[in-house]
Amino acid sequence: MNDAYAATASAAAGWHGLLRRMLALVAVLVLAAGCATSEATLDVVSPPPGPETKYSALVIDTASGATLYQANATAARYPASLTKMMTLYLLFEAIEQGRVSKTSEIPVSSFAARQPPSKIGIRTGQTIDVESAILALAVKSGNDCAVAVAEYLGGTEEQFAQQMTARARQLGMTGTVFRNASGLPDPEQRTTARDMAILGMALKSRFPQHFHYFSERDFVFRGKTIRGHNDLIGRVDGVNGIKTGYIKASGYNIVTSVDRGSRRLMIVVMGADSARARNAHVEELIDKYMRPPAPKSMLSSLSPFD
Repeated sequence: MNDAYAATASAAAGWHGLLRRMLALVAVLVLAAGCATSEATLDVVSPPPGPETKYSALVIDTASGATLYQANATAARYPASLTKMMTLYLLFEAIEQGRVSKTSEIPVSSFAARQPPSKIGIRTGQTIDVESAILALAVKSGNDCAVAVAEYLGGTEEQFAQQMTARARQLGMTGTVFRNASGLPDPEQRTTARDMAILGMALKSRFPQHFHYFSERDFVFRGKTIRGHNDLIGRVDGVNGIKTGYIKASGYNIVTSVDRGSRRLMIVVMGADSARARNAHVEELIDKYMRPPAPKSMLSSLSPFD
């Protein structure tokens, strides 16, 4: 290990240690918030239409550290393509550690190429550069690219999923288990709204130089414009990412970052019965909680996540 890599690894270890200490409070605070949901101090927000057993939501003011709203925030849920947030986290980490660059070419195996949609259609034996893979994951949610990245960084998708779960634990995501890099159906792949909020905040804080990829509405790949799935970006003031997800078992999921002036929110909604209902619910949460809240409406406080 050279000195530069050692210094990078040491800095990363220190950052992860700080992050673990900051986010160790989240589980207790969200549980405390759950106890408060029956009290009159919590504003009532109607969940989107959909099976109640799938619905979870969490709103965190990342500037002040306040948990503003929660519903089933620690209940087990299927992440669907929110999984790719962690796939990208490990890819960004590899870039920052100098193990890969944005121009590095990722080989495409037959296993990666035959993944079901959503995908960008890369073929067996081809390669895709890292930056295009980032865009394919963040914008199009390409399952073929997710597996290609997993095999490139982890050897196999299974080994990469183990790395994803290990990193989740280091971030304080205690309710998450990853079995694949894409979010395609697997009964053992679980997460919580709380954990997805932690991951969203970690991506934004740890990798500000890469977070803009989550704000892209489309990108050009091999001469073709590929459009994304997040209709809130460019339509709702202040929304700057980050990821949508859907499988039948999960319902429609989203993690949303919103910045307006000094106000910064991280919003998670899981289990809506349509993308339209999910997006409408996110907009309702933005409208309600983007305003500076009265102290009595704050469920709990977290350390500011800068």
